[in-house]
Amino acid sequence: MNENEPFRVLMVCWGNICRSPTAEGILRHLAEARGLAVEVDSAGTSNEHAGSPPDHRAISEAARRGIDLAGLRARQIRPSDFFDFDLILTADGMVDRVVRRQ
Repeated sequence: MNENEPFRVLMVCWGNICRSPTAEGILRHLAEARGLAVEVDSAGTSNEHAGSPPDHRAISEAARRGIDLAGLRARQIRPSDFFDFDLILTADGMVDRVVRRQ
């Protein structure tokens, strides 16, 4: 990682419509509030929701806290993510096992 480049974090859950977009939004919000050079994205191990927005409950609860998730769209984790991100955080043990098999 070049010191002039932002630290890149990928959040991963199963479908990328609840946990990982929420985590993406929270980390992005906190990093921006603190002036940190962090880029955040999220993905899912499954492609069943690819292109879908986060679940309406996640959008609503994040909005109540001043975090906007409405523009996010689900995507599946891809091999290039292992090179493009400095840190990949998984939502649980099952997701972690799937990601490690990639």
